[in-house]
Amino acid sequence: MAQSESDILRRVRKIEIKTRGLSNEIFAGKYHTAFKGRGMSFAEVREYRVGDDVRDIDWNVTARSQRPHIKVYEEERELTMMLVVDVSGSRIFGTTERTKQEVITEIAAVLAFSAAQTGDKVGCIFFSDKVEKFIPPKKGRSHILMIIRSLIEFRPESNGTALSEAVRYLTNVNKKRCTAFLISDFMNPKSDAAPLDDALKIASSRHDIIAVRVYDPREEQMPDVGIVEVRDAETDRTVWVDTSSAAVREHYAAESAVRVEQVAHLLKHNRIDSVATPTDGDYVAELIKLFKQR
Repeated sequence: MAQSESDILRRVRKIEIKTRGLSNEIFAGKYHTAFKGRGMSFAEVREYRVGDDVRDIDWNVTARSQRPHIKVYEEERELTMMLVVDVSGSRIFGTTERTKQEVITEIAAVLAFSAAQTGDKVGCIFFSDKVEKFIPPKKGRSHILMIIRSLIEFRPESNGTALSEAVRYLTNVNKKRCTAFLISDFMNPKSDAAPLDDALKIASSRHDIIAVRVYDPREEQMPDVGIVEVRDAETDRTVWVDTSSAAVREHYAAESAVRVEQVAHLLKHNRIDSVATPTDGDYVAELIKLFKQR
């Protein structure tokens, strides 16, 4: 059902109040510590001084001058954050007070305000089984509010998922190193596993990528509620499931555990930091824990 203009503005404002407060109180400092300083640019060459790191010696200049010189770097004053956001059909699922889409939107907003707090640009890529929308990186509150509004009202052309398409696009559209948050439920088809591994391998060598997996508790544990009809939001396929069967519930949980383990292995294999948060959990605590580990 289409949302009215006033309803959308009200939701944008509500999200801004909540997430900007979290950003101001908690994440600004954590974000700066975790990500600022990872982008370094060459500044000058000067003579070596006692205590300098020998790994910074410029051997070419040293050889020409016959005196040891080192390269001096400075922190890049401006970084770019890219929010790579899953807008596939599965994001609308929710059995708690919030859907995955609502949690994804809040997390994206908190991260965007954290970046803005330190003067960084924020851009956004919406993806399903293709790149649905690209918002070029810019600064400013109005830009972030536009991103939040887009997250609320955007309707994708496709319901499917192909994470590899989004990761490849991230690599192609950002020539300079950026910090990218891949926010998704990571319910990716098996056919995209190898392409995603290849895409992540290239992207993680050029950018600082952090994966944020948002999931609903019922996607990992099926409740006993009798015989129910279940619909796949991405393929529209429906099946009847006897949830009163312990064997069915155990099989469901086992399949879910395998999927989660495969995602974790994929990210670790490509040296990508990650965090997982349920829709009924505290994503604030999970993000703080991630930031402290970096």
